[in-house]
Amino acid sequence: MNNKKIFSEVWDLYDKDRKKLEQTMYKGEDVPKGSYRLAVKLLVFNSEKKMLIQKRSSEKKEYPAMWDISVRGSVISGETSEEGIKRETKEELGIDIESEGIRPTLTIHDRKWFDDIYILKKDLDIHSLTLQKEEVMDVKWASEREVLQMIENNQFIPYNTNLMGLLFDKGGYNGKARRTI
Repeated sequence: MNNKKIFSEVWDLYDKDRKKLEQTMYKGEDVPKGSYRLAVKLLVFNSEKKMLIQKRSSEKKEYPAMWDISVRGSVISGETSEEGIKRETKEELGIDIESEGIRPTLTIHDRKWFDDIYILKKDLDIHSLTLQKEEVMDVKWASEREVLQMIENNQFIPYNTNLMGLLFDKGGYNGKARRTI
């Protein structure tokens, strides 16, 4: 085993039906054909229906110094999706969501992974967050219009704007989605 793998995250692999395989992979490797890994995202919305967004570290391999949703990451080997999002949230923002009892709002089956998307409605003081400097440069609250404008101006990771609109609908406090994708 080379030294790179000793310090790298290990991810479980799944089949197309999300059944765990007896295989793993290392962060940075290509997902084997016919297999999928598990990723998680958390979108934090405040009572003004604004999303907490983070500016990714300039040292990140993918999308350096671009704005992104509240939290995103990969589930490591042996974790559940819920354990993964709790760990990633604590690591990236210093927020302990152990008692929140959250469940995925939406799961997207992408070409190489399952992406569980969680939504948390909470008014947070962003000045009290503890940012993981290797991952996050800055945070701020942003409206749907601001996020969509940032996507258009290539300042935000290029998420599908219809999906982003749907997630803002789900993050609203009225509980009704206005759109479908």
